[in-house]
Amino acid sequence: MKDIAKTFSIKESEITKKWYLIDAEGKVLGRLASEIVLILRGKKKPEYTPSMDMGDNVIVINAEKVLLTGNKSQDKDYFSHSQYPGGKKWVSITKMMAEQPEFVINHAVKGMLPRTKMGKAIIKNLKIYAGPDHPHASQKPEKIEF
Repeated sequence: MKDIAKTFSIKESEITKKWYLIDAEGKVLGRLASEIVLILRGKKKPEYTPSMDMGDNVIVINAEKVLLTGNKSQDKDYFSHSQYPGGKKWVSITKMMAEQPEFVINHAVKGMLPRTKMGKAIIKNLKIYAGPDHPHASQKPEKIEF
């Protein structure tokens, strides 16, 4: 009998994390978010293990210039509740893009991550900035185009 292929299981000490820079200018929100999630989860790596935080760190710049398709700029709203009676609050996406463009991308990415402890740990590897400047130059991020 020949050698049987053994299952490869990566150890936490063998995981290497890289930094990536993504320019959101002119990118569609949902497509941008799905690409960010693939990098954050580490699904593009050949040694991907679902039960471990294999992903890399992602820096997103120019969040204020992300695009919305269709009628989302008129129809999409964000809902929050203060947990008090009558505490419902609806904010339109156009108002949110003007005040907090980082929230819009973060909300889209967070919705695509698992709702577990690992999902909460993974979202911490995402850094979003409204303008073209970021304080992570010392990490020497690799720029990604897609």
